[in-house]
Amino acid sequence: MARVTIKEASKWATDYLAKNVSPANIAYLAQHGRVKKYRENGLTLIDLNHLKDYYASWQDGRAAAWKKTLGEDLNWSLAFDHLREKDTTKHVHRLHPYKGKFIPQLVQYFIDNHTDQYKKKRYFKPGDILLDPFAGSGTTLVQANEMNMHGIGIDISQFNCMLARSKLHKYDCDALQQEIFRLQETLARSECPHNIYAFESELTKRLGAFNAQFFPNPAFRQQVAEGQIDETTYGAAKEDAFRPIYDALLQKYTITIQQHHAATFLDIWYGASMRREIELVARRIKEVKDADNRQLLRILLSRTIRSCRATKHGDLATLKQPQFTTYYCWKHKKICKPVYSIKRWFNRYAMDTLARLRAFERVRSSAQTAVLAADARTVDLFAVLAKQNQPLYQLVRAQKIQGIFTSPPYVGQIDYHEQHAYAYELFGLERKDDLEIGPMAKGQGQAARQAYVDGIA
Repeated sequence: MARVTIKEASKWATDYLAKNVSPANIAYLAQHGRVKKYRENGLTLIDLNHLKDYYASWQDGRAAAWKKTLGEDLNWSLAFDHLREKDTTKHVHRLHPYKGKFIPQLVQYFIDNHTDQYKKKRYFKPGDILLDPFAGSGTTLVQANEMNMHGIGIDISQFNCMLARSKLHKYDCDALQQEIFRLQETLARSECPHNIYAFESELTKRLGAFNAQFFPNPAFRQQVAEGQIDETTYGAAKEDAFRPIYDALLQKYTITIQQHHAATFLDIWYGASMRREIELVARRIKEVKDADNRQLLRILLSRTIRSCRATKHGDLATLKQPQFTTYYCWKHKKICKPVYSIKRWFNRYAMDTLARLRAFERVRSSAQTAVLAADARTVDLFAVLAKQNQPLYQLVRAQKIQGIFTSPPYVGQIDYHEQHAYAYELFGLERKDDLEIGPMAKGQGQAARQAYVDGIA
């Protein structure tokens, strides 16, 4: 095999993997040092031997590791690792991050009517009613709707229910877009000190020059991967080298980053200027008259502020400690900075949200759905359903629930309330942590496992 252009490499990879691999996918691997790239006659070239080795080690290594843990009879095809991320996060499934959810293709595999060696019969058909007693972010309910099946979801978390309902509601997207424009205009005219923007603009330029000099891409990543650079020592040294530049900019623009108190989640994990923006937008959302639009806009704001927490990029999923200064980023292999304003993220997610809602509108069915904020162990399902969705209640009475499809909580691994603590605090949602099954606080000991079994049963 020879060195080929990125476009030629994408064609080869598409045939080799039997799935679409775009030039952007190849460029990403080259940029992040996963495969080597070369420059010849002004062209960027990729070595196909190196690319083949990368794909082989990545695929075979993952499958072997999981089979070693779970057994050789593992149906590796159900990992769906041949799919692109944009496929596994299609339309409203990426409306908001959620730890511990399964991908929609897995739901579709089991409730669809095809068969294979692992699934000899059809479990559900269009018009059936599915129950998900641990609805989470609503993956089962969304997929059931897409496949013209009715769905009932139950979850103890008020935020989870708000998220699932937001995904499933049928919106007037034009009216919703006007509400979003008003919020964007509010942010544009916000009282956030203008020197924050000037400070961040100059900081970005200084960081760009510094990173270009000391963390050139992809050369730096390749040197780290090949052991030529001790990343820990080098990263720490450059982090210290840039800190005086950062401190001088703070002084030049008279910027105060941290809040003066740390009593709540919003106090601890957000800078002072960002906190003012968050509360301003939250107040404006509260004034929105349409309840469903108001709920969706809260999900949009929640998604925004989740990305804006004062933490290192690698710690977004599991917070460790607040980060209000520049730092060496293990994820991006350079010096990074915290976020100082929600404006850019809010605008980005606003447009993405509208696009996802419109995409789901093209594939959704007229099937009925209900999301019940309750404890699945004790809820009077019929009584609650009768109040919330009469058409679905009548269907359940007439034909019953055909089956349950769910992803139950993990044992001692995820705190389902705390992962959205910022939303509970900002929107005044009631927390019911003590009713979680398998909460992180109880660990994974014998007592915790037995309590989990009893709760699930």
